[in-house]
Amino acid sequence: MVLGSLGLLVSAYEVVIAALPRQFTAEERQQIVAWEISGRWRDMAAGKIFPASVGYSLPPTVIQDDPSLELQAMRVAIAPAATCGIVAVTDTTAADVLRRDGCEAILRATYVDQTSSFVVTVGIAVLPTAAAATAASGDLSVPSLAAERETSQLPPGVRTIHFTGPASSLYDYSRQLSATLTAGPYLVMYAAGYTDGRPQVRLARDSYSQAEMTSMAQGVAGSVASGLGGQPAEPHCPGSPGC
Repeated sequence: MVLGSLGLLVSAYEVVIAALPRQFTAEERQQIVAWEISGRWRDMAAGKIFPASVGYSLPPTVIQDDPSLELQAMRVAIAPAATCGIVAVTDTTAADVLRRDGCEAILRATYVDQTSSFVVTVGIAVLPTAAAATAASGDLSVPSLAAERETSQLPPGVRTIHFTGPASSLYDYSRQLSATLTAGPYLVMYAAGYTDGRPQVRLARDSYSQAEMTSMAQGVAGSVASGLGGQPAEPHCPGSPGC
């Protein structure tokens, strides 16, 4: 009777465990999160990846205002998805780095400020892992202003978008600044300039233009990065893959 009772208890315990939602291990949770983030560039609509508008503010060293002045960058175009060649990046150096690290595709969009004075192209290189994105970023570029470099040549990065039509002049611009940041397996690249197509100039001579162009570019890139690389909800059953 004792053995039979023990067997019944063990069987009842196994039935209860089997009926409960599955519990993921720490490694399984990490794999599910990585899987979800890596698929966002396919699953999210283009208008979600690149919001119609992005808010940004100027540093207090430029304008001291309380509350701080909130500005908006407006999306004006989204380019078709491109391969990781020189169609979407500035040169073969950038293309070789991205291909080396397993780049799958590049997504790009263009934004202008509210006065149409500044324009920025933000590009997303889709890489297989966060480590690959970090490696590519390290070999491409670091935040840099043209005026701070010994030559006018900016580091390799995203190619600015060029279109035809009535607003084509907004897209035909020289990169004044260029930089990258990472968000999980995504390498977010941006390049900003003036909408009037002027060649690279010493931005440091105009502290306001330098501050707003930089703030706008970083604001847009940061918004895109957080949307793609943000942490999803904790995996649980039911609802997550593997349940």
